[in-house]
Amino acid sequence: MSFRASVLTLYPQMFPGHLGQSLAGRALERGDWLLETVQIRDFASDKHRSVDDTPAGGGAGMVLKPDVLAAAIDHTIPDDDERPRLLMSPRGRPLTQERVRDLAAGTGVVLVCGRFEGVDQRVIDARCLEEVSVGDYILSGGEPAALSLLDAVIRLLPGVMGNQQSGASESFEDGLLEYPHYTRPQTWEGQTIPDVLVSGDHSKIDAWRREKSEKLTEERRPDLFEAKKKPQQG
Repeated sequence: MSFRASVLTLYPQMFPGHLGQSLAGRALERGDWLLETVQIRDFASDKHRSVDDTPAGGGAGMVLKPDVLAAAIDHTIPDDDERPRLLMSPRGRPLTQERVRDLAAGTGVVLVCGRFEGVDQRVIDARCLEEVSVGDYILSGGEPAALSLLDAVIRLLPGVMGNQQSGASESFEDGLLEYPHYTRPQTWEGQTIPDVLVSGDHSKIDAWRREKSEKLTEERRPDLFEAKKKPQQG
C-alpha cells in the first residue's frame, strides 16, 4: 500500500514543490507515495469565499474560520481514515526523527496548513488536530513546514533512498549529530583527509566517527548530548 499524503492548504500550487524532483519525485512518479492537495477556500459558503475573520477579543491579524476548515477536513477524511491529522503550527510539539520514523511506518498523513494569525481552537479540538512544529521560528504559513515534514518522511519510505544505510547513520538517528565527511581529492587547499579515514582500519574509523559525533553534539546541541548521557547514568 502506498503512503498517502493529503494536504489542506490555501495554496495547493506550492505542492509537490521540491518533492517533485530527485528521489522523492521519482518515487511519486512510481506511485511509492501519493499526494492529494485540497483547496480550503473551496469550502467557503459565502459569495466572497471568505476563509478568515477577525480574532475574538481583538488583536492583530486574522484567524482561519472553523466552519470552513472543518468542512474541508470532513470532505478529505472519511470516518474510517486513521491517518494522523497534523496541523503545522509554531506552538506544536517539535518534530523529531523518532516521530518521522513513526509516520513513515504508517499508511500516510493528513497535513493542515494554517495561514494568517492562526486557526480557530474549536476546530483543532473538534477534529483532533495534532499541532506539530518544525522549529522555533515563524513562517508565512504552514506550507513550507508541511513540505519539510513530507521530505523527512518520504525519504524513509521503502525504495526511495538508493542506500537504506544512508538513513541509519545520519544526525539524530542515534541521538547524536553526524560526524564530518570527506571525499577525494586527498588534499584540497592545503587541507588533507584525516589519516584514519584512509587507513582501512574500520574499527578505528568507527571509533573516530563516534568521537567526532559526540564532540559536535556536545558543542552544538548540549541538550541532545545530555539526553544521550542520561540512560548511561541510570
